[in-house]
Amino acid sequence: QVQLVESGGGLVQPGGSLRLSCAASGFTFSTYAMSWHRQVPGKERELVASIRADGTWTNYKHSVRGRFTISRDNANNTVYLQMNNLKPEDTAVYYCKALNGGPTEYWGQGTQVTVSS
Repeated sequence: QVQLVESGGGLVQPGGSLRLSCAASGFTFSTYAMSWHRQVPGKERELVASIRADGTWTNYKHSVRGRFTISRDNANNTVYLQMNNLKPEDTAVYYCKALNGGPTEYWGQGTQVTVSS
């Protein structure tokens, strides 16, 4: 059974940091590219950051570049999103996704991140 379980969300003040984790099981994690997406009510889900299966390439949404870092631990089937200098506009539900380059993709259930004073 495929599972992606996000954790690490919460309430943080502007300028603060959070580290999201996404624990994967039920598929060969090391062969899947991973990405983080976010969604606010009434808007489409957007790509925040992505990382190649072997971790050698990453890409970021322009507004988070320099503040967020995506990384992965293939030995422990986990992908991370380190978020620094958080802003109110980063408030959203954050989802991780696994993609193998073909039609197969998996999504987690999401974790809420709220940036507010």
